[in-house]
Amino acid sequence: MKEDKKKSRLKESRLKESSSFNRTISRTIIRKVRSVLSLSLVMAFYFSSAGFAGEKENELQLAAQSAVLLDGVSGRILYEKNGDEVRPMASTTKIMTCIIALENAQPEDVVTVSSKAASMPEVRLKIKAGEEYRLEDLLYSLMLESHNDSAVAVAEHLAGSVERFADRMNQKAAMLGCTRTNFVTPNGLDALDKQGMPHATTAKELAKLLRYCIFQSPECESFLRITQAPSHTFSDISGKRSFSCINHNALLNSMDGAISGKTGFTGNAGYCYVGAVKREGKTFIAALLGCGWPPNKTLKWQDMRKLIDYGNKNYRIVDLLEEKTELSRVKVRNGIEGETSLYAEYPEGATFPVLMREGEQVTIKKNIPESLTAPMSGGIRIGQIDYYVENEPILSIPVKTRMQVELYNFDFCVKSLLNCFFL
Repeated sequence: MKEDKKKSRLKESRLKESSSFNRTISRTIIRKVRSVLSLSLVMAFYFSSAGFAGEKENELQLAAQSAVLLDGVSGRILYEKNGDEVRPMASTTKIMTCIIALENAQPEDVVTVSSKAASMPEVRLKIKAGEEYRLEDLLYSLMLESHNDSAVAVAEHLAGSVERFADRMNQKAAMLGCTRTNFVTPNGLDALDKQGMPHATTAKELAKLLRYCIFQSPECESFLRITQAPSHTFSDISGKRSFSCINHNALLNSMDGAISGKTGFTGNAGYCYVGAVKREGKTFIAALLGCGWPPNKTLKWQDMRKLIDYGNKNYRIVDLLEEKTELSRVKVRNGIEGETSLYAEYPEGATFPVLMREGEQVTIKKNIPESLTAPMSGGIRIGQIDYYVENEPILSIPVKTRMQVELYNFDFCVKSLLNCFFL
Protein backbone atom coordinates (compact mmCIF):
# COMPACT_ATOMS: atom_id res chain seq x y z
CA MET A 1 0.00 0.00 0.00
CA LYS A 2 2.81 2.36 0.93
CA GLU A 3 4.50 1.66 -2.36
CA ASP A 4 1.30 2.41 -4.26
CA LYS A 5 0.94 5.72 -2.46
CA LYS A 6 4.54 6.66 -3.26
CA LYS A 7 4.03 5.81 -6.91
CA SER A 8 0.81 7.87 -6.96
CA ARG A 9 2.50 10.91 -5.39
CA LEU A 10 5.44 10.58 -7.79
CA LYS A 11 3.07 10.44 -10.74
CA GLU A 12 1.19 13.52 -9.54
CA SER A 13 4.48 15.39 -9.07
CA ARG A 14 5.59 14.52 -12.60
CA LEU A 15 2.23 15.56 -13.97
CA LYS A 16 2.51 18.93 -12.18
CA GLU A 17 6.05 19.42 -13.49
CA SER A 18 4.92 18.53 -16.99
CA SER A 19 1.95 20.88 -16.75
CA SER A 20 4.16 23.69 -15.44
CA PHE A 21 6.68 23.06 -18.24
CA ASN A 22 3.90 23.07 -20.85
CA ARG A 23 2.52 26.31 -19.47
CA THR A 24 5.99 27.88 -19.63
CA ILE A 25 6.46 26.69 -23.21
CA SER A 26 3.01 27.98 -24.16
CA ARG A 27 3.66 31.38 -22.63
CA THR A 28 7.01 31.56 -24.46
CA ILE A 29 5.39 30.63 -27.78
CA ILE A 30 2.58 33.13 -27.26
CA ARG A 31 5.08 35.89 -26.44
CA LYS A 32 7.07 35.09 -29.59
CA VAL A 33 3.94 34.96 -31.73
CA ARG A 34 2.81 38.29 -30.32
CA SER A 35 6.25 39.73 -30.98
CA VAL A 36 6.23 38.49 -34.59
CA LEU A 37 2.70 39.78 -35.16
CA SER A 38 3.58 43.16 -33.70
CA LEU A 39 6.67 43.39 -35.88
CA SER A 40 4.64 42.38 -38.94
CA LEU A 41 2.04 45.02 -38.21
CA VAL A 42 4.72 47.67 -37.74
CA MET A 43 6.44 46.67 -40.99
CA ALA A 44 3.14 46.54 -42.87
CA PHE A 45 2.24 50.00 -41.60
CA TYR A 46 5.71 51.30 -42.47
CA PHE A 47 5.67 49.99 -46.02
CA SER A 48 2.08 51.00 -46.68
CA SER A 49 2.88 54.46 -45.33
CA ALA A 50 5.99 54.63 -47.49
CA GLY A 51 3.98 53.54 -50.53
CA PHE A 52 1.27 56.06 -49.74
CA ALA A 53 3.89 58.77 -49.30
CA GLY A 54 5.45 57.76 -52.62
CA GLU A 55 2.09 57.96 -54.36
CA LYS A 56 1.41 61.33 -52.78
CA GLU A 57 4.84 62.50 -53.86
CA ASN A 58 4.02 61.72 -57.50
CA GLU A 59 0.41 62.83 -57.34
CA LEU A 60 -0.01 66.44 -58.44
CA GLN A 61 -2.64 68.46 -56.64
CA LEU A 62 -3.90 70.44 -59.64
CA ALA A 63 -6.71 72.94 -59.76
CA ALA A 64 -7.45 72.09 -63.41
CA GLN A 65 -10.27 69.66 -64.10
CA SER A 66 -8.28 68.28 -67.03
CA ALA A 67 -4.51 68.46 -67.54
CA VAL A 68 -1.81 66.90 -69.69
CA LEU A 69 1.98 67.14 -69.76
CA LEU A 70 3.56 66.19 -73.09
CA ASP A 71 7.12 65.55 -74.25
CA GLY A 72 7.36 68.26 -76.89
CA VAL A 73 9.86 66.37 -79.06
CA SER A 74 8.44 62.84 -79.11
CA GLY A 75 4.81 63.67 -78.27
CA ARG A 76 4.83 61.16 -75.42
CA ILE A 77 2.31 61.71 -72.59
CA LEU A 78 4.22 62.21 -69.33
CA TYR A 79 1.31 63.01 -67.03
CA GLU A 80 -2.44 63.33 -67.40
CA LYS A 81 -5.46 64.08 -65.31
CA ASN A 82 -8.69 63.37 -67.18
CA GLY A 83 -6.69 63.88 -70.35
CA ASP A 84 -9.41 62.49 -72.64
CA GLU A 85 -12.31 64.33 -71.02
CA VAL A 86 -14.06 66.61 -73.54
CA ARG A 87 -14.33 70.17 -72.23
CA PRO A 88 -14.76 73.71 -73.66
CA MET A 89 -11.41 75.35 -74.50
CA ALA A 90 -12.20 79.09 -74.69
CA SER A 91 -9.56 81.24 -76.46
CA THR A 92 -6.91 78.51 -76.60
CA THR A 93 -8.90 77.86 -79.81
CA LYS A 94 -7.01 80.72 -81.41
CA ILE A 95 -3.83 78.68 -81.85
CA MET A 96 -5.71 76.74 -84.55
CA THR A 97 -7.11 79.91 -86.13
CA CYS A 98 -3.62 81.39 -86.24
CA ILE A 99 -1.81 78.37 -87.71
CA ILE A 100 -4.45 77.87 -90.44
CA ALA A 101 -4.11 81.54 -91.42
CA LEU A 102 -0.31 81.32 -91.49
CA GLU A 103 -0.37 78.18 -93.63
CA ASN A 104 -3.03 79.34 -96.11
CA ALA A 105 -2.61 83.09 -96.57
CA GLN A 106 0.04 85.79 -96.87
CA PRO A 107 1.01 88.24 -94.09
CA GLU A 108 0.31 91.19 -96.42
CA ASP A 109 -3.21 90.03 -97.32
CA VAL A 110 -5.75 92.81 -96.87
CA VAL A 111 -8.67 91.79 -94.62
CA THR A 112 -11.94 93.71 -94.92
CA VAL A 113 -13.96 93.77 -91.70
CA SER A 114 -17.58 92.60 -91.89
CA SER A 115 -20.43 93.75 -89.65
CA LYS A 116 -20.44 90.26 -88.07
CA ALA A 117 -16.78 90.53 -87.13
CA ALA A 118 -17.27 94.05 -85.76
CA SER A 119 -20.18 92.88 -83.60
CA MET A 120 -18.15 90.35 -81.56
CA PRO A 121 -18.26 90.79 -77.77
CA GLU A 122 -15.37 91.57 -75.44
CA VAL A 123 -12.44 90.98 -75.60
CA ARG A 124 -12.15 92.87 -78.91
CA LEU A 125 -9.97 95.22 -80.92
CA LYS A 126 -13.03 97.35 -81.72
CA ILE A 127 -12.53 97.22 -85.45
CA LYS A 128 -15.35 98.66 -87.58
CA ALA A 129 -17.26 97.28 -90.54
CA GLY A 130 -15.64 98.26 -93.84
CA GLU A 131 -12.18 98.89 -92.37
CA GLU A 132 -9.17 97.12 -93.85
CA TYR A 133 -6.19 95.58 -92.06
CA ARG A 134 -3.07 93.54 -92.85
CA LEU A 135 -3.68 89.89 -92.01
CA GLU A 136 -0.49 89.63 -89.95
CA ASP A 137 -1.50 92.59 -87.76
CA LEU A 138 -4.79 90.89 -86.97
CA LEU A 139 -2.89 87.71 -86.03
CA TYR A 140 -0.90 89.69 -83.47
CA SER A 141 -4.19 91.09 -82.17
CA LEU A 142 -5.58 87.55 -82.07
CA MET A 143 -2.68 85.94 -80.18
CA LEU A 144 -1.41 88.73 -77.93
CA GLU A 145 -4.67 90.33 -76.79
CA SER A 146 -7.04 87.46 -77.73
CA HIS A 147 -9.41 89.78 -79.63
CA ASN A 148 -12.60 88.01 -80.67
CA ASP A 149 -13.43 90.40 -83.53
CA SER A 150 -10.00 89.89 -85.13
CA ALA A 151 -10.56 86.10 -85.06
CA VAL A 152 -13.83 86.37 -86.99
CA ALA A 153 -12.33 88.82 -89.51
CA VAL A 154 -9.47 86.38 -90.18
CA ALA A 155 -11.87 83.41 -90.47
CA GLU A 156 -14.14 85.20 -92.95
CA HIS A 157 -11.16 86.32 -95.02
CA LEU A 158 -9.89 82.76 -95.37
CA ALA A 159 -13.15 80.84 -95.78
CA GLY A 160 -15.91 83.34 -96.50
CA SER A 161 -17.84 82.54 -93.31
CA VAL A 162 -17.32 81.39 -89.75
CA GLU A 163 -19.10 78.11 -90.49
CA ARG A 164 -16.87 77.23 -93.44
CA PHE A 165 -13.77 78.20 -91.46
CA ALA A 166 -14.89 75.91 -88.63
CA ASP A 167 -15.07 73.10 -91.19
CA ARG A 168 -11.46 73.80 -92.13
CA MET A 169 -10.46 73.81 -88.46
CA ASN A 170 -12.08 70.42 -87.95
CA GLN A 171 -10.47 69.00 -91.08
CA LYS A 172 -7.09 70.13 -89.80
CA ALA A 173 -7.76 68.66 -86.37
CA ALA A 174 -8.70 65.32 -87.94
CA MET A 175 -5.47 65.34 -89.98
CA LEU A 176 -3.52 65.77 -86.75
CA GLY A 177 -5.32 62.85 -85.10
CA CYS A 178 -7.53 64.99 -82.85
CA THR A 179 -10.68 62.91 -83.11
CA ARG A 180 -12.47 64.28 -80.04
CA THR A 181 -12.06 67.97 -80.90
CA ASN A 182 -14.95 69.97 -82.33
CA PHE A 183 -14.47 73.54 -83.51
CA VAL A 184 -17.53 75.76 -83.91
CA THR A 185 -16.05 79.27 -83.58
CA PRO A 186 -12.66 80.73 -84.54
CA ASN A 187 -12.36 82.67 -81.27
CA GLY A 188 -13.39 80.05 -78.70
CA LEU A 189 -16.69 81.59 -77.61
CA ASP A 190 -19.04 78.87 -76.40
CA ALA A 191 -21.36 77.62 -79.15
CA LEU A 192 -23.09 74.53 -80.56
CA ASP A 193 -22.80 73.30 -84.13
CA LYS A 194 -25.78 72.27 -86.30
CA GLN A 195 -25.76 68.80 -84.74
CA GLY A 196 -25.89 70.29 -81.24
CA MET A 197 -22.27 69.39 -80.47
CA PRO A 198 -20.35 71.93 -78.36
CA HIS A 199 -17.16 73.77 -79.18
CA ALA A 200 -14.74 71.59 -77.20
CA THR A 201 -11.54 69.54 -77.07
CA THR A 202 -9.52 67.45 -74.60
CA ALA A 203 -6.37 68.44 -72.72
CA LYS A 204 -4.49 65.72 -74.59
CA GLU A 205 -5.55 66.97 -78.04
CA LEU A 206 -5.03 70.64 -77.13
CA ALA A 207 -1.43 69.86 -76.16
CA LYS A 208 -1.04 67.96 -79.44
CA LEU A 209 -2.28 71.00 -81.40
CA LEU A 210 0.28 73.31 -79.80
CA ARG A 211 3.02 70.75 -80.46
CA TYR A 212 2.08 70.88 -84.13
CA CYS A 213 2.11 74.69 -84.15
CA ILE A 214 5.58 75.07 -82.65
CA PHE A 215 7.40 72.00 -83.99
CA GLN A 216 5.71 70.43 -87.01
CA SER A 217 3.93 73.10 -89.02
CA PRO A 218 5.78 74.58 -92.03
CA GLU A 219 4.92 77.95 -90.46
CA CYS A 220 6.14 77.13 -86.94
CA GLU A 221 8.74 79.93 -87.01
CA SER A 222 6.09 82.51 -87.88
CA PHE A 223 3.83 81.15 -85.15
CA LEU A 224 6.60 81.46 -82.57
CA ARG A 225 7.55 84.94 -83.73
CA ILE A 226 3.98 86.16 -83.21
CA THR A 227 3.29 84.38 -79.91
CA GLN A 228 6.64 85.40 -78.39
CA ALA A 229 6.33 89.09 -79.24
CA PRO A 230 6.01 91.22 -76.07
CA SER A 231 3.93 93.78 -77.97
CA HIS A 232 2.90 94.91 -81.44
CA THR A 233 1.83 98.30 -82.82
CA PHE A 234 -0.01 98.76 -86.12
CA SER A 235 -2.55 100.83 -88.04
CA ASP A 236 -5.39 100.05 -90.39
CA ILE A 237 -4.64 100.26 -94.13
CA SER A 238 -5.83 103.85 -94.32
CA GLY A 239 -3.54 104.87 -91.46
CA LYS A 240 -6.39 106.65 -89.69
CA ARG A 241 -6.50 104.33 -86.65
CA SER A 242 -3.57 103.02 -84.62
CA PHE A 243 -3.46 100.15 -82.15
CA SER A 244 -1.04 98.69 -79.62
CA CYS A 245 -1.26 95.10 -78.39
CA ILE A 246 0.42 93.69 -75.27
CA ASN A 247 1.14 89.97 -74.84
CA HIS A 248 -1.00 88.58 -72.01
CA ASN A 249 0.86 85.27 -71.78
CA ALA A 250 2.36 85.98 -68.34
CA LEU A 251 4.37 82.74 -68.44
CA LEU A 252 6.78 84.28 -70.97
CA ASN A 253 8.05 86.68 -68.29
CA SER A 254 7.51 84.61 -65.15
CA MET A 255 9.03 81.22 -66.07
CA ASP A 256 12.51 80.57 -67.41
CA GLY A 257 12.44 78.74 -70.71
CA ALA A 258 8.84 79.60 -71.62
CA ILE A 259 8.47 79.24 -75.40
CA SER A 260 4.88 79.95 -76.37
CA GLY A 261 1.32 79.65 -75.15
CA LYS A 262 -2.26 80.88 -75.18
CA THR A 263 -4.68 81.75 -72.40
CA GLY A 264 -8.46 81.43 -72.50
CA PHE A 265 -11.58 82.06 -70.45
CA THR A 266 -15.34 81.83 -70.77
CA GLY A 267 -17.92 81.38 -68.06
CA ASN A 268 -18.51 77.83 -69.25
CA ALA A 269 -14.88 76.83 -69.84
CA GLY A 270 -13.26 78.49 -66.85
CA TYR A 271 -9.63 79.53 -67.09
CA CYS A 272 -7.71 77.53 -69.70
CA TYR A 273 -4.11 77.51 -70.86
CA VAL A 274 -1.81 75.69 -73.24
CA GLY A 275 1.90 76.44 -73.25
CA ALA A 276 5.41 75.16 -73.92
CA VAL A 277 8.51 75.41 -71.73
CA LYS A 278 12.12 74.30 -72.27
CA ARG A 279 13.96 73.25 -69.11
CA GLU A 280 17.46 71.73 -69.01
CA GLY A 281 17.21 70.66 -72.64
CA LYS A 282 13.77 69.08 -72.15
CA THR A 283 10.78 70.57 -73.94
CA PHE A 284 7.42 70.26 -72.19
CA ILE A 285 3.95 71.12 -73.49
CA ALA A 286 1.14 71.42 -70.97
CA ALA A 287 -2.60 71.92 -71.42
CA LEU A 288 -5.05 72.93 -68.69
CA LEU A 289 -8.85 73.01 -69.02
CA GLY A 290 -11.29 74.19 -66.37
CA CYS A 291 -8.50 75.59 -64.21
CA GLY A 292 -10.65 77.60 -61.79
CA TRP A 293 -13.20 80.36 -62.19
CA PRO A 294 -13.10 84.01 -61.04
CA PRO A 295 -11.44 85.22 -58.92
CA ASN A 296 -8.92 82.35 -59.24
CA LYS A 297 -7.18 83.70 -62.33
CA THR A 298 -3.67 82.70 -61.21
CA LEU A 299 -4.34 79.01 -60.55
CA LYS A 300 -3.32 78.13 -64.10
CA TRP A 301 0.17 79.53 -63.51
CA GLN A 302 0.50 77.49 -60.31
CA ASP A 303 -0.59 74.35 -62.16
CA MET A 304 1.90 75.04 -64.96
CA ARG A 305 4.75 75.29 -62.46
CA LYS A 306 3.72 72.03 -60.82
CA LEU A 307 3.56 70.22 -64.16
CA ILE A 308 6.88 71.54 -65.46
CA ASP A 309 8.67 70.85 -62.16
CA TYR A 310 7.20 67.34 -62.11
CA GLY A 311 8.36 66.62 -65.64
CA ASN A 312 11.84 68.03 -65.09
CA LYS A 313 12.31 66.11 -61.82
CA ASN A 314 11.05 62.72 -62.97
CA TYR A 315 12.13 62.47 -66.60
CA ARG A 316 15.51 62.34 -68.31
CA ILE A 317 16.53 62.62 -71.96
CA VAL A 318 17.28 59.31 -73.69
CA ASP A 319 18.37 59.01 -77.32
CA LEU A 320 16.01 56.41 -78.70
CA LEU A 321 18.37 55.75 -81.64
CA GLU A 322 21.43 55.21 -79.49
CA GLU A 323 20.86 51.51 -80.01
CA LYS A 324 20.50 50.73 -83.71
CA THR A 325 19.42 47.35 -84.99
CA GLU A 326 21.27 45.40 -87.67
CA LEU A 327 19.48 44.46 -90.88
CA SER A 328 20.21 41.14 -92.58
CA ARG A 329 19.78 40.50 -96.28
CA VAL A 330 16.34 39.29 -97.39
CA LYS A 331 15.57 36.56 -99.92
CA VAL A 332 14.13 37.48 -103.35
CA ARG A 333 11.95 34.93 -105.12
CA ASN A 334 12.25 34.61 -108.94
CA GLY A 335 15.02 37.20 -109.09
CA ILE A 336 18.32 37.16 -110.94
CA GLU A 337 19.76 37.82 -107.49
CA GLY A 338 18.68 35.44 -104.76
CA GLU A 339 18.67 38.14 -102.08
CA THR A 340 19.01 41.85 -101.55
CA SER A 341 20.38 44.10 -98.82
CA LEU A 342 18.24 46.58 -96.90
CA TYR A 343 18.81 49.90 -95.18
CA ALA A 344 16.98 51.83 -92.48
CA GLU A 345 16.13 55.43 -93.40
CA TYR A 346 17.17 57.09 -90.14
CA PRO A 347 16.53 60.83 -89.71
CA GLU A 348 19.28 63.34 -90.33
CA GLY A 349 21.77 63.19 -87.47
CA ALA A 350 20.33 59.79 -86.46
CA THR A 351 19.19 60.94 -83.02
CA PHE A 352 15.73 60.99 -81.48
CA PRO A 353 15.58 62.27 -77.89
CA VAL A 354 12.67 61.08 -75.79
CA LEU A 355 11.84 61.77 -72.13
CA MET A 356 11.82 58.64 -69.97
CA ARG A 357 11.54 57.78 -66.28
CA GLU A 358 14.19 55.76 -64.49
CA GLY A 359 13.62 52.06 -65.12
CA GLU A 360 11.52 52.44 -68.27
CA GLN A 361 12.54 50.15 -71.12
CA VAL A 362 13.03 50.67 -74.85
CA THR A 363 11.90 47.81 -77.11
CA ILE A 364 12.85 47.55 -80.79
CA LYS A 365 10.75 45.48 -83.19
CA LYS A 366 11.55 44.78 -86.85
CA ASN A 367 8.53 44.55 -89.11
CA ILE A 368 10.18 43.15 -92.26
CA PRO A 369 8.95 40.35 -94.60
CA GLU A 370 10.93 37.12 -94.73
CA SER A 371 11.14 37.31 -98.53
CA LEU A 372 10.39 39.56 -101.51
CA THR A 373 9.33 38.84 -105.09
CA ALA A 374 11.07 40.11 -108.24
CA PRO A 375 10.95 42.36 -110.17
CA MET A 376 11.77 44.93 -107.52
CA SER A 377 13.15 48.46 -107.62
CA GLY A 378 15.78 49.86 -105.32
CA GLY A 379 14.74 52.34 -102.64
CA ILE A 380 11.21 51.00 -102.14
CA ARG A 381 9.81 50.73 -98.62
CA ILE A 382 9.21 47.13 -97.60
CA GLY A 383 8.91 47.42 -93.82
CA GLN A 384 9.87 49.38 -90.74
CA ILE A 385 11.70 49.34 -87.43
CA ASP A 386 9.42 50.30 -84.54
CA TYR A 387 10.71 51.77 -81.28
CA TYR A 388 8.58 51.41 -78.14
CA VAL A 389 8.89 52.85 -74.64
CA GLU A 390 7.01 50.69 -72.13
CA ASN A 391 4.98 49.17 -75.02
CA GLU A 392 4.01 52.64 -76.25
CA PRO A 393 4.90 53.20 -79.94
CA ILE A 394 7.14 56.26 -80.23
CA LEU A 395 9.00 56.10 -83.55
CA SER A 396 8.95 54.14 -86.83
CA ILE A 397 11.96 54.05 -89.15
CA PRO A 398 11.26 53.05 -92.79
CA VAL A 399 13.21 50.07 -94.13
CA LYS A 400 13.98 50.12 -97.88
CA THR A 401 15.62 47.93 -100.49
CA ARG A 402 19.13 48.93 -101.45
CA MET A 403 19.19 47.67 -105.04
CA GLN A 404 17.03 46.72 -108.00
CA VAL A 405 16.42 43.02 -108.65
CA GLU A 406 15.18 41.95 -112.09
CA LEU A 407 12.84 39.04 -112.74
CA TYR A 408 14.57 35.82 -113.79
CA ASN A 409 12.44 34.65 -116.77
CA PHE A 410 12.67 33.68 -120.45
CA ASP A 411 13.00 37.30 -121.63
CA PHE A 412 15.90 37.87 -119.26
CA CYS A 413 17.64 34.70 -120.50
CA VAL A 414 17.25 35.69 -124.18
CA LYS A 415 18.45 39.20 -123.42
CA SER A 416 21.50 37.84 -121.57
CA LEU A 417 22.37 35.46 -124.44
CA LEU A 418 22.10 38.24 -127.00
CA ASN A 419 24.31 40.49 -124.92
CA CYS A 420 26.91 37.72 -124.67
CA PHE A 421 26.72 37.05 -128.44
CA PHE A 422 27.14 40.66 -129.55
CA LEU A 423 29.84 41.32 -126.98
